[in-house]
Amino acid sequence: MGEKSHLKGKTEVIIFLVALVFVFYILKTLLVPLILAVILSVLIFPVQKFLEKKWKCNRLFATGFSISITFIVSVLLLFTLGTQLSIFIENSDIYILKITELYNDTIIIVEDVLKIKKSQSILNEDVNFGSLIKDNFDKVSAFAIGWGSVLSNTLLIPIYMFFFLYYRRFFRSFAYRIFKNRPKSTINKIIQKIYEIQRSYLLGLVKVMIIVGTLNSIGLLLLGVENAIFFGYFAGILLVIPYVGIIVGSLLPALVALATKDSYLYAIGVIAVFGFIQFIEGYFITPKVIGSDVSVNSFIAIIALLSFAMLWGIPGMIIALPMTATLKILFDNSSSHKALGFIIGEPEDKFLRSKARARLKNWGNQKSNS
Repeated sequence: MGEKSHLKGKTEVIIFLVALVFVFYILKTLLVPLILAVILSVLIFPVQKFLEKKWKCNRLFATGFSISITFIVSVLLLFTLGTQLSIFIENSDIYILKITELYNDTIIIVEDVLKIKKSQSILNEDVNFGSLIKDNFDKVSAFAIGWGSVLSNTLLIPIYMFFFLYYRRFFRSFAYRIFKNRPKSTINKIIQKIYEIQRSYLLGLVKVMIIVGTLNSIGLLLLGVENAIFFGYFAGILLVIPYVGIIVGSLLPALVALATKDSYLYAIGVIAVFGFIQFIEGYFITPKVIGSDVSVNSFIAIIALLSFAMLWGIPGMIIALPMTATLKILFDNSSSHKALGFIIGEPEDKFLRSKARARLKNWGNQKSNS
């Protein structure tokens, strides 16, 4: 009887999770702007707090002014990116033609070296390399501009942000009423922790974008790639999509270098420069700038990235890490879900040490004592 009830409980949990995912998928157009509004509200809240505390502005003015500044900056940024990407897409046919010519010349050279007969040449096959490149080129371009449409296609985000900032005490009181069996001090601590984690991550991410964008631009300028500053900072902005963004950001200037330079080594140089900068960013820049506050291990981060991408597409990839970090805080403060918080976080050093090394160290200590 106990086993049947246990199995029934597990089944109910699975059904609930499946239904929850289905509801999240159906409500994408509602939930994505709401979550993005929360994230952006955290980012601009210090500005509003400064206006309220230092300049003694009332909350209505401080909220409206903060959102207006954010909206203007976002519009200017999206307009600049959209203009540059439009120019890039307009020139795509020229780039594709040059890459196709380079491909044909390379195949001819390779076949001459390998003594392949012209009747057996790959160029005789019914393969339209130009169309193949154009299709993939369009996919990369569509991905590159797709994330920008997350903000540009909706006007609800500023409205949501206004109410989140203006009604913040009202929402906090609502949280007290939902979790009325928990002390207010505990709820305040959880809310403050979530806010600090999100602020640390977002402000750190902006700093990392600027640093990486500058390094990318310098590398592309040294290689003589067209629109080096734009491609450098655009790749930096794409860091908002972990792991995937930097790959897309490096492919665009690599294709331009391949099409406009007289050697394919420039394209390889672009990939090498971006790879090196990504290594520096992952192991030195991000740990120093963001720190260890956002404690989500790489394995869970990749799973979260893929899961949210399947659920909500590109917006899901942007939301994945902030959402996962928030869930970790909630799990850590729930006695029945601490294990989930543990598996999301970074593993301690003791879980990464080699047992053989520990045994060798113990053996050395025993040897010295004897």
